[in-house]
Amino acid sequence: MTTKSLTALPVFNERAHVGKVLDETLRYSRHVLVVDDGSTDGTSEVLAARKDIRVVTHGENRGYGAALKSAFDYAIGHGYGVLVTIDCDGQHEPKRIPELVAATGRADIVSGSRYLAQFAGDSRPPEQRRRVNRIITEEINRRLGLHLTDAFCGFKAYRVDALRRIEVTDPGYAMPLELWVQAAFHRLRILEVAVPLIYLDEARSFGGSLDDTSTRLAVYREVLERAIRRCLVADGRCTSAAARGACGTVAGLHVSKFSTAGSACGETL
Repeated sequence: MTTKSLTALPVFNERAHVGKVLDETLRYSRHVLVVDDGSTDGTSEVLAARKDIRVVTHGENRGYGAALKSAFDYAIGHGYGVLVTIDCDGQHEPKRIPELVAATGRADIVSGSRYLAQFAGDSRPPEQRRRVNRIITEEINRRLGLHLTDAFCGFKAYRVDALRRIEVTDPGYAMPLELWVQAAFHRLRILEVAVPLIYLDEARSFGGSLDDTSTRLAVYREVLERAIRRCLVADGRCTSAAARGACGTVAGLHVSKFSTAGSACGETL
């Protein structure tokens, strides 16, 4: 029996790209959802004119993580077996959607990696973005016992049954850090699949203070720390108020303390 899959695209002010990306996505995915995260540039009108997609609209811009949460909730609520997420800025190739969907037969989360292998014509990533990705990916691996090469690629496929165990609270670009912590905590099977490195707009903004590299790195670390602390509390490692406050701040809170016998961290494919 074929698993029913959905491809979701979070979009914010993507009028210039959304039509072309949707046309290509529909070649490889029968069911396509767009989460319009408060667009004001005419994207909403482009989406409203189409009859071949489903649309969830946020009345105002809530953030990348909030848009993905809406996609997660839609996939769960409408009985899909697999959810694929793909960005709308041209970084991801829709023709690879079937490959990611097929790989969910072996994993709960299939994550594209732009650094797992090289492809002819790969872009050169903006230096500071690559640096932040490398630092955070290394910290995630060290603290959670994972073996990721790209913590921030938005091209993923999820088994929807696994998504039921993920609670997204961060509305912004740090949301993947919550995902990885909870995936480790729940012992979800993770598989990376190599995808090309494509940057069409190197000047693309994160928005606000996150455009500053040091600020972005600090925010990511704060979210990672908070996510680990929440899982430790949920697992009964931090029971008193004092302990809950210390769990996320004590230096050396690494995988040895987060993944001892009986916990749920650290399994990958």
